[in-house]
Amino acid sequence: MAEEHKHDESVIAPEPAVEVVERESLMDKISEKIHHGGDSSSSSSSSDDEDDKKKKTKKPSSPSSMQSKVYRLFGREKPVHKVLGGGKPADIFMWKNKKMSGGVLGGATAAWVLFELMEYHLLTLICHVMIVVLAVLFLWSNATMFINKSPPKIPEIHIPEEPILQLASGLRIEINRGFSSLREIASGRELKKFLIAIFGLWILSILGGCFNFLTLAYIALVLLFTVPLAYDKYEDKVDPLGEKAVIELKKQYAVLDEKVLSKIPLGPLKNKKKD
Repeated sequence: MAEEHKHDESVIAPEPAVEVVERESLMDKISEKIHHGGDSSSSSSSSDDEDDKKKKTKKPSSPSSMQSKVYRLFGREKPVHKVLGGGKPADIFMWKNKKMSGGVLGGATAAWVLFELMEYHLLTLICHVMIVVLAVLFLWSNATMFINKSPPKIPEIHIPEEPILQLASGLRIEINRGFSSLREIASGRELKKFLIAIFGLWILSILGGCFNFLTLAYIALVLLFTVPLAYDKYEDKVDPLGEKAVIELKKQYAVLDEKVLSKIPLGPLKNKKKD
């Protein structure tokens, strides 16, 4: 009997171990669910963050698209600095280097005062400057023999070939372009260009009657130093006014074209193109 009782106890004893294993498996399942839920929430939150970032990155694109639709004077697509050609000349006109810009404008003003207001002649000025420079250098070079000092170092001046060739090439291209435009206008191809050329030459003739060439050149230089800089600062206010002016001019030109210009016979080249 004692042996049977011991055998029953040995059989009943493993039941608590089975319950512990079942509890551990349940805890593992619960922890897995918790972890999966945390991962899904973190992934959803990360996906939400990515969506927010995408929305934020998409938002700034709308102002740029709106800016591309903004009217710019004369159909300008580049900044004013690029329109002026870029480089050092554009830096001078846009006052990027204030010392150089002030020096160029001051020198031009001094030359205008000398030649226009004081009625000094260019050849006379060059000769007087050369006389003074040569006299000073000659006396200085001879005086160093008596005062035991080194003679002045006079630099050798050479005109480089490459800039002169580039300047001549650029002038040649622009002159040929002007000749081709004049030929196209004179052949009766473009009536609009013809009217613009006549109007521009008429304005220049009026200005030439009021001012001489030197004064006109100085006025043009002053405008180059002031108008682009002012326009670059206030372009958002100037462009809408320019758009209104262009629309009004187009309306007036359409009326003129309908009443007058359409009745003018076209040139032979224009007729050949239409045929």
